[in-house]
Amino acid sequence: MEVVVLKAEDPSCFWIAVKECVPGHIALATAIVSETVYENLNAEMKQFYNSHKDADKIKQEEIEKGQVYVVFSEELQCWCRALVESVWCQADGFQLGCFLVDYAKYCSVAAENIRVLAGAFAKIPHRAKKCRLHCTKPLTLHIDYCENTAKIGPANRWDTAAIQHFRKLLEEATEVKATIQAEEDKVLEVFLFVTIRDEKICVNDDLVAKHFAHYKEAEGTSENSSDDSGSEVSLKADCVPVEFVGPTFLARPKLPFGEEMSPHPGPGLASCNSVLQKTSQTSSTSLNDNTVPVVSMVPDLPSKEDKAVQTERLSQFLNSNSLQTHTGEDDQQSFQNVGEEKNFVFLSKKIEPSSVLETAPLFDGLKKELAWNKFFVGACLELTFTESYCWPPVARGCDVVAISHQGNDPLLYIPPVLTLLQLKSDYQTLPNMSGPLALILCPGWKKAQLVFDLLKTYRKGCRHLRAMLIILGENKGAASQVDTRGCEVVVTTPHNLLRLLEWNTGFLRRLCHLVLDEVHVLLSGTTEQVFTILECYKKATAQAQGKLPHQIIAVGTQWNKHMTPLIKEFMNDPYIVITVIEEAAIFGNVQQVVQPCMNSNRTAELLKTLDFTQRNLQKVLVFTDSVTDVEMIHKALKSNSVVSLKKHKESKCNAGCVLEKWRKMHSSGTPSVLVLTDDCLQSLGITDATCVIHFSFPSPAVLGQRLQSLSDNFCTGRKDSAGDQEHVKAKSVILLTESSSCHAPGILRYLKHAEAEIPEELYDLTARVLESEEEEKFSRPLCASLKTLGICRNRTECPDRHQINLAIDTAQNMAAEMIETPERVAILPLLIVHATNYFGRIVKKQKDQYTVLAKEMTDYFKVPGHRISVNTVEKSVFYGLCEGAVCHRVQVIETPAKDEENVCKVTIKYIDEGRTSQVKSDQLLHLPAKFQNLPPQAVEIIVCRVKPIDNEVEWNPKVTDYINHKIKGKLHHAKVVQTLGKTVWVDPMVGVTYLPTMKMWINEYNIRSEILSMALGTDNPEHVGEIQKLCTQIPVLDCAEKLEHLPAKPETAVEKSGTSVKALLVRSTEEDTAGLEEASSPQDTSIQENSAESCNSSVTPPSNDAVQTKEAEDSTVHQQKGCHPPIKWFQDNMTVTLKVQILNATDSKCEFSREKVAFSAYSEGKLYVADLELCQSVIAEKSTCVIKDTEAVILLVKERKGAWCKLLKNKNIHVSLDFEHWEESEDERPFTVGSAKRSYPPAGSEERFESSEDSDTESD
Repeated sequence: MEVVVLKAEDPSCFWIAVKECVPGHIALATAIVSETVYENLNAEMKQFYNSHKDADKIKQEEIEKGQVYVVFSEELQCWCRALVESVWCQADGFQLGCFLVDYAKYCSVAAENIRVLAGAFAKIPHRAKKCRLHCTKPLTLHIDYCENTAKIGPANRWDTAAIQHFRKLLEEATEVKATIQAEEDKVLEVFLFVTIRDEKICVNDDLVAKHFAHYKEAEGTSENSSDDSGSEVSLKADCVPVEFVGPTFLARPKLPFGEEMSPHPGPGLASCNSVLQKTSQTSSTSLNDNTVPVVSMVPDLPSKEDKAVQTERLSQFLNSNSLQTHTGEDDQQSFQNVGEEKNFVFLSKKIEPSSVLETAPLFDGLKKELAWNKFFVGACLELTFTESYCWPPVARGCDVVAISHQGNDPLLYIPPVLTLLQLKSDYQTLPNMSGPLALILCPGWKKAQLVFDLLKTYRKGCRHLRAMLIILGENKGAASQVDTRGCEVVVTTPHNLLRLLEWNTGFLRRLCHLVLDEVHVLLSGTTEQVFTILECYKKATAQAQGKLPHQIIAVGTQWNKHMTPLIKEFMNDPYIVITVIEEAAIFGNVQQVVQPCMNSNRTAELLKTLDFTQRNLQKVLVFTDSVTDVEMIHKALKSNSVVSLKKHKESKCNAGCVLEKWRKMHSSGTPSVLVLTDDCLQSLGITDATCVIHFSFPSPAVLGQRLQSLSDNFCTGRKDSAGDQEHVKAKSVILLTESSSCHAPGILRYLKHAEAEIPEELYDLTARVLESEEEEKFSRPLCASLKTLGICRNRTECPDRHQINLAIDTAQNMAAEMIETPERVAILPLLIVHATNYFGRIVKKQKDQYTVLAKEMTDYFKVPGHRISVNTVEKSVFYGLCEGAVCHRVQVIETPAKDEENVCKVTIKYIDEGRTSQVKSDQLLHLPAKFQNLPPQAVEIIVCRVKPIDNEVEWNPKVTDYINHKIKGKLHHAKVVQTLGKTVWVDPMVGVTYLPTMKMWINEYNIRSEILSMALGTDNPEHVGEIQKLCTQIPVLDCAEKLEHLPAKPETAVEKSGTSVKALLVRSTEEDTAGLEEASSPQDTSIQENSAESCNSSVTPPSNDAVQTKEAEDSTVHQQKGCHPPIKWFQDNMTVTLKVQILNATDSKCEFSREKVAFSAYSEGKLYVADLELCQSVIAEKSTCVIKDTEAVILLVKERKGAWCKLLKNKNIHVSLDFEHWEESEDERPFTVGSAKRSYPPAGSEERFESSEDSDTESD
């Protein structure tokens, strides 16, 4: 008969509708009616139920599961016959999970859209016939990771690859026919035939040929039907262990694949034999092609390939998409990697899981969006294991706690929450005010952005929902500009929400659904903030009027000790879903004990641990990782009169026999002790042990597998203390020896997490392991977080090193001439990594070598004959690259395989800029040696003493974008506080502009101040100290090497406190500006253009060799007399004020003369001396000096009224202007620098940040 496949779940479950049937051909022809009958049925049902809308309504309490009713389908827009499969309660009534019996579709229907099925409509048979392939059973790949083997054998579930292949055949078919062989429980068993490109294929045989299935007769029809039950099979004769075969695999005895028998058509199949002969040949070919890699990795089969090839084939086979397997609870699978999430679940209350998307309790439009975005059209629409248990209770509006390896995936809660928000009637009694219905709290802005993006994606499948991402800075006015009117879902972080609640205390009054995303992180880093929010939500719900839904959802990857008060004080009988065994053990109050001992004394310690009494019978499992240890422990227990059993892979006794004996021992009143290896646990399936002893030190993954054997004794309610002995039903004892170092860090983290008592020996062992791991990272780059923030918050997980490696960090150290005066260097940032990390060039004073080189390269490559393309590209070699009129030096850092045209894409680094890119290999030019002499000029630049707010580890992209736009390609002046290799730490770094007519530089802005003024950054005072502490790891070198490392110089007061961007700084006299006129000439204006050519412009800061010589002489004198203190100065028309930065000064002296001031004092045992020659005269008798706690204030009275252009006759690097007190009259100020209020992109939603103004007081 010709059929239409309505729905295909897998080869054992699909629905068909009969298009055409040969009368009398099959026994079931009387139960089949034509399509015309169903068309008339639909028309009559539509007319009847539209004209009697209220006559046949059913009361909600009268609806019964398993009965057929008539429902209105929103998707089909018609009345349909439907089987009610589930009923659940919502705030506005009942929702029904239905199966449309004529269309084979699942849908959810509100109770008001259900009607009684009229008798006339009930007589017509259901159009959708449920079917399965006749005698076709699934096969799967059974993998034993311990033995590194794989075998194909029977399974109870179809592999994903088999399902996909089955569906692909049906999708590509132009015609589908079926022959019914039997009927059992209203399920038709059929042979299915499809026509694809004029070729007829038997689907049953095709699955068998491709090793997705094997043939097996129904029980009772074959004497040999039990041969393959429960036994593994390889690709020998046992792979098809039945005498019955399909139409194209004709009946024949069981033989190895290589042998053939003459075909003998089975009964009723002769007619199709000739038609399908070609298909049989095609299937045989496919079989041979697909079994090659499998044969090579099954040890039992002969193979000409060596072991290395077998191992490679095994890896390819396991990673291929065509062999994806399910790990089912009933599958006969060997021991597998326990680190993967399998079918373990710990539930506080029973949950009926939804394994496929179509049966999930979600809005129909949302299912379509999920299928399109996540599951993809045509793929297997299966939910993850955790989703199948989380979605049902969340969709019912219940409180849920979910702990899973998938716990950081927002899709655990987004689809069911969006489904709840579709029920408008639930929220009709809410107060008419602004505020969200759902609030999602994320641990940081980056996760909040991800959740918000997912909401924007999946809200397309719902009615219009407005979502908002709220990220506020520390600016107090930002919260006042957030408008949440009409917003149903808000995504934010705890810190940002508290800032908003300070302004809008009624923000939570409409809140019905509170989601804590990555709750383990929230409760670890922002515990106080989260519980403050929960208290606010609790008060808001208590003030709510009417019956409103209130729900808290917490998802994460780890259990946290603060979840206990979260559940007890703020949740209402929540569903707790834990799919991670180790975390379930913590929730289940398993007592964790670590017993230190010597490796040679483990057996004696084991015997002490086995403390049995008749009052406390125990079921004990002793785990080890070797057969030798099992035998040794078993003998030791026996010699000490402890009755025990043993099980390992070489044991003669099978798993069932051992399990039966072990349970009989306990029932007879004898303590049960079983010694076993890890690979035997899965076959035994023990879950009711009361104690496990880890004779061999476990890895975290193996620990989880072992703890699963205690799962029946996990406590169902978490107690306040992990050590509460009244509630401890299960115990885990780890024997810690000197040889347990391998997995010590992972076990220590878990035990800390479990709040177990940890011996000092484990701490010591872990410290040695971490030290060894850090040494293994010695060739890695220096940690980026350590460089930019001064700390790395997760050193154990960080892949980079956290100590100095001289071979890397100083091998390419900057030459001394690159930084001539660290107190003021000129920097040209060209690549902005983030707000405080850049790559660029340090521009030399007077004549910049790179500027000369760039001009020479440009002139050289202008000649066509000089542009010689490279035939063979080599890694790490320098080449030339022309981009328009600009020429660059580049280095190849990656060379992929070439394509057919002998031209490939290569990854290059611009060695004078720091950026990387991909170009075609034929674009690279031969670079003459004379252009390679100058070392790479790109340096890494890091701005110090500022970090993201709210303890974030990454800068918000709004800050980075703003800084990128402001500083890229523009000249800056900075003070270098530390260098290491090609990395420079600067503080401060200011944008400057040169005024050629006045021959002076002015400061436009301070980068650190710009970041702070956006209110998304905060002070990081420890940064410089941590970097200098890191760099002290470099050993003391000789004088020549010291010049290369350029140690940090003392900070001047103005640089330590930060330079105000509102002041004008006159850098120097005409001598200083001699080299800058060239830099500011019209031909070099490209520096201000943010263009790629900017790096080649001639930018030269001031030069003053005479002053530098004088400074060096003064410095020598000062070192002989004592340290020179930092001094800040400012003036008015009558006086000059000097602030000497010195703490708790003692024995101070200050001598005044007409043109000189001499100050000296002791502080913390050091002598500080300042001998200052003034540029103009003062009245010595009226000048004073006052000593304070943190400074000495010197007041000089001018001999003549008026402004001084400078303080000293000679330049002193320790003396600088105090811009915080600098004042100028309007007529003296030729222009205003930085005084205008700057507006930044406001924060508060997905489109903008709240506006912030410049702060008059800076933490600088």
